[in-house]
Amino acid sequence: MQINITGHHVEVTPALRAYVTEKMQKLTRHFDQVNSIQVILNIEKLQQQAEATVNAGGRTLFATESATDMYASIDGLVDKLDRQVRRYKDRITSHHHVRPEQVMPEDEN
Repeated sequence: MQINITGHHVEVTPALRAYVTEKMQKLTRHFDQVNSIQVILNIEKLQQQAEATVNAGGRTLFATESATDMYASIDGLVDKLDRQVRRYKDRITSHHHVRPEQVMPEDEN
């Protein structure tokens, strides 16, 4: 899994980078086909915003979250993405029970 972290109007410190990486590892617990994650951290006046694009299993998931604290916005972002990943995994998992094919006796000629 590749994680790209960029910052707009904010310097991405090693502590912030480690925090984002640790939180994004949570997504792979529910769905192991996460290919890449693009995280953008942004500050606009008093709101600190985090947004992410996740490429998982051929599907692109997007979420955004803003709060007054960057760590709180990252936590909210991961919660939203986690919900989306779990919902996507449930959709692709078949819940229908397949009955085994009834064995037909072969006609003996």
